[in-house]
Amino acid sequence: MSNVLVTGGAGYIGSHACKALKTSGFTPVTYDSLVTGWRDAVKFGPFEQGDLRDRARLDEVFAQYQPIAVMHFAALSQVGEAMNEPGLYWGNNAGGSLCLLEAAAAVGCLDFVFSSTCATYGEHDNIVLDEDAPQLPLNAYGASKRAVEDMLRDFGAAHGLRSVIFRYFNVAGADPEAEVGEFHRPETHLVPLVLDAIDGKRDALTIFGTDYDTPDGTCIRDYVHVCDLVDAHVLGLKWLQDGKGSRVFNLGTGSGFSVREVMQRAEEVTGTPVPCNEGPRRAGDCTKLVSGSVRALNELGWAPQRSDLQTMIADAWKWHKLGQYEA
Repeated sequence: MSNVLVTGGAGYIGSHACKALKTSGFTPVTYDSLVTGWRDAVKFGPFEQGDLRDRARLDEVFAQYQPIAVMHFAALSQVGEAMNEPGLYWGNNAGGSLCLLEAAAAVGCLDFVFSSTCATYGEHDNIVLDEDAPQLPLNAYGASKRAVEDMLRDFGAAHGLRSVIFRYFNVAGADPEAEVGEFHRPETHLVPLVLDAIDGKRDALTIFGTDYDTPDGTCIRDYVHVCDLVDAHVLGLKWLQDGKGSRVFNLGTGSGFSVREVMQRAEEVTGTPVPCNEGPRRAGDCTKLVSGSVRALNELGWAPQRSDLQTMIADAWKWHKLGQYEA
């Protein structure tokens, strides 16, 4: 089977991508520092521990496995941390990606699937964002991801590297078989926070802002199931293998759910109310942020299968109850 180097393959999205790659006939080779990932999440192929900024280590891994492509998820991703420690994000996300690109180009591994983010767009409130929306990131997280997109274009021009860039919105859910799932320390994502509150692992969920111009006063986000998301990454890899050119795709459903709608659906799935407190808005939170993913549908043939709110929460709840990693 063909090897694919998966950076960040011990993390939430990366581990699901490894399972999808394995199912599609590839061998995922996880490269992860385990700073935010989990060794227990590496179940579908070889594991190599290392830092993206360690060129010698990367060279060893490329030489050993000779991957046909790179699927790059490894990154720091906490917006608050990025605002307080921008150097950490530029050094890890941008600097590490540059080292990875140089190592890949040096051995002629020129197919590259990159996990980017809607944070590169910045604050475009209450509009549906397509791939041509201006990129005006508000912090070092979004800016460092945009910088990697620029690097990919430059390496394409200089070395013939071909890339598929995915900018995605709010990822939720878990493997329906609960082999891998979402587990962050600290946790910042809404669905696991809601489930933690339901399960008594935190006293209450805090709703940040209840006076937004939405039907229930809470902000609205576009959620996509992690399994649908990684299916798109496999399609992106096959796109490159078919000799098609570099391309950028948004990934989302094109609709959104409010914080209270997520809470209500979680209560229906679990049969338990969500204890909650109301707090003030957080700086930089938009009223509504929704993806336009027509390009992914029309060109990749990507059609989400599990991204209804009921399924995302049910899959996350199953993982929450059955499968979490050892902290």
